[in-house]
Amino acid sequence: MSAGQACTKGRAHSGAVMYPAGDCALAVEFGQAILPELNDKVHALAGSLRQKPVAGINGLVPSYASLLVYFDPLKISSRALAARIKRRLAKLSRTGRTAGKTVRIPVCYEGAFSPDMENVSQHTGLSPAEIIERHSKPVYRIYMMGFLPGFPYLGGLDPVLETPRLANPRTVVPAGAVGIGGFQTGIYPLDSPGGWQLIGRTPLRPWDPYRAEPFLYQSGDNIVFYPVNTAEYERIAVSHGGGTWD
Repeated sequence: MSAGQACTKGRAHSGAVMYPAGDCALAVEFGQAILPELNDKVHALAGSLRQKPVAGINGLVPSYASLLVYFDPLKISSRALAARIKRRLAKLSRTGRTAGKTVRIPVCYEGAFSPDMENVSQHTGLSPAEIIERHSKPVYRIYMMGFLPGFPYLGGLDPVLETPRLANPRTVVPAGAVGIGGFQTGIYPLDSPGGWQLIGRTPLRPWDPYRAEPFLYQSGDNIVFYPVNTAEYERIAVSHGGGTWD
C-alpha cells in the first residue's frame, strides 16, 4: 500500500472508514449491517456529492452500508479525495439525508403471474389474500441496485413473509416478476435466471435504455406496490405505464 493509499485508512465521521479499492476508487464504509440508519448515511453522502460535485469524481455506487467513489487519479489524489470527503461528512452530521422519491408500482398477483404464491403460503401459513395485503402495505426502501440494471434490493418486507429462495433456481425469470428472497423483496427488470419466490408481476419496465430516463427509480428512493387485476395489468402494459411518483 502506498503512502497516498495509507492516508485514507482510519475513521472519518460517525464511524465511517475510508479505504482504497484499487487505484481509481475509494470506499467509504459506515458499518457492516443492513440498517436504515447506516443506509441513510450512505445516501446522504452520495446525494451531497451529486449536488455539489468534487472535481475528479466520475462515479458513485451506493450499497447497503458503504459508498464506492470512483475518481480520476490524474485529477485528484486518493489523499486529497479522502480529505474532501471527510470534510463533507462533517457537514452532513448537521444536514442528514435528503429523502428520495416514492414510486408506485402496480403488481398483478394473480394466476400465472404468481407461480410461487402457494410456496409462500405454505411456508408462512398465510392465505394468498393475506400475502398480497402484507406485501403491498409497506413503503420499501431501495437500499441498493445490483445484479441487473434496475434490480432494487428492498428493505421493509413484513417479517412474516420471509421465505427461503428456491432450492433449484429458474433458468429464466420473466421481466417484471416480483419475488421474495429471504427477508427481501425485489423486481426482476429483465428476463434472467433467478431463485426468488415469484408472487406477482408488474407491467412496468423498471429499466428501459430507450427512455429519456432509463430507470424508474434509484438507490435511496422508496417503492410502494399496489395490486391490480389481470385486465388492469394488460391495460397498463399496452399503454407502457411509466410509473407514477408522489
